[in-house]
Amino acid sequence: MPATKATSACTAFWPARVSSRDRVVGCVRSLADTCRRTHWADAAETCSAGPFCLSTCRPEEASMHRLLIPSHPTIAAPALLLSTLVLVSACGAPPSEPVAPSTDAIAYEGARLIIGDGQVIENGTLLVEQDRLVAVGASDAVEVPAGAARVDLSGRTVMPAIIDTHVHLRETRDERVEDLQRKAYYGVGVVLSLGRGVSEMAFQLRDEILPNAARYRTVGRGITAPEPGRTEVPSWITTEEEARAAVQALVPQNVDMVKIWVDDRGGQFDKLSPELYSAVIDEAHQNGLRVTAHVYTLEDAKGLLRAGLDAFAHGIRDMDVDDEVVELFKARPEVVLVPNLPGTGVAVDLSWLSGTIPSDQLEQMQERSVDRPAAQEAFGIQARNLARLSAEGVTIAFGTDGGAGWSPHAEMEDMVLAGMSTADVLVAATGNSAEMLALDDLGTLATGKSADFVVLEANPLDDITNTRRISDVYLRGEAVDRAGLSATWVGP
Repeated sequence: MPATKATSACTAFWPARVSSRDRVVGCVRSLADTCRRTHWADAAETCSAGPFCLSTCRPEEASMHRLLIPSHPTIAAPALLLSTLVLVSACGAPPSEPVAPSTDAIAYEGARLIIGDGQVIENGTLLVEQDRLVAVGASDAVEVPAGAARVDLSGRTVMPAIIDTHVHLRETRDERVEDLQRKAYYGVGVVLSLGRGVSEMAFQLRDEILPNAARYRTVGRGITAPEPGRTEVPSWITTEEEARAAVQALVPQNVDMVKIWVDDRGGQFDKLSPELYSAVIDEAHQNGLRVTAHVYTLEDAKGLLRAGLDAFAHGIRDMDVDDEVVELFKARPEVVLVPNLPGTGVAVDLSWLSGTIPSDQLEQMQERSVDRPAAQEAFGIQARNLARLSAEGVTIAFGTDGGAGWSPHAEMEDMVLAGMSTADVLVAATGNSAEMLALDDLGTLATGKSADFVVLEANPLDDITNTRRISDVYLRGEAVDRAGLSATWVGP
């Protein structure tokens, strides 16, 4: 069959407004239907059109003939079109009226699946239909429907999209959308803005589904003691009545959590007293809201635990934890710690950021990456505290306290350097963070959940920096256009 006819058949059925990946997958599915009608007369017979039709008509016999469909969004490459022509010649001439796909399902097969709850499937399959995971399991246990597109991920690792529970993004809508796209590029599916997402635009953004972008969540206006000259974004409170009123103002906004700051900023300000933060926590709980706290000192952490706090947005930073705070954590196993480690203070290679940062800016960043002994000391305190609390069974979730799209990968490496296992860090960044934000359909690879996952070239359980070796990112079942985003930011 001439190439022009094959190409026109696909183009006619899958118009230009449909993504190139969907056009080709749809065309291949149409060819699959052609095979079944032309070459599959009886279930007892052998499919006569060769390996492609065998994989379509009788998948259980096709292990040696799997149809390979690259998962990159620019799938309609010349090589794939050539392979499509081979399929056409094997199956015979297509019908004059192309046949619609018999299923919307896509099977991602053969990858190592890091589920997000500590489980790993070494040879697994994800079956995706529209924006949902409709089957997850060992490849020999997942039944792939006839007509489903098949993506061979042998040798790769798939993990759930990352959830960053502590970000501060830029102010305008365009800037914030770009920040969410940068997060998505690096495999982040959801972010929680802790204290700057206070405008009407922020709440509108929370309710939108943006292409090539992470989901946005916000705590709205946080609550703190007055900090004149620093920021007026949070609600300033000085009485218990003001504390309760500040919480009441958040209730109709349906914020994801309530944030409080308990920090005197190095002696510059009075910080929230136990009476005030206890009133905030009590009022929030009466209205079905949970509270997370910016904290600095060990003694404040103890007071917050006694007052019923739900989560820490930072680790303890002034000294090593003691036995008393460990016992307070153990008495409240539902409390979540988001460590937000500081930089290690050690020079690092930043060349892996070349896909999103122009070369001149990256060169400047690399020059600023130097050894800093004071930062190393600060990291050491928080690293030791994280290692001990994690070992004592405290639930660890994940946050970066920043806006850079790439920062989750640096944070995960730092958590491993602090002493957590790679497996525990991956659970913190996915399943635990989803539970913390009550995101029931995210955080793990499980049937019925949103198809938010990251395809990696190498196994992060072997080396946590392999989370940076991203092949593809899928959010709500759609591939993030990483190549297009990169071209926008750094050029082709």
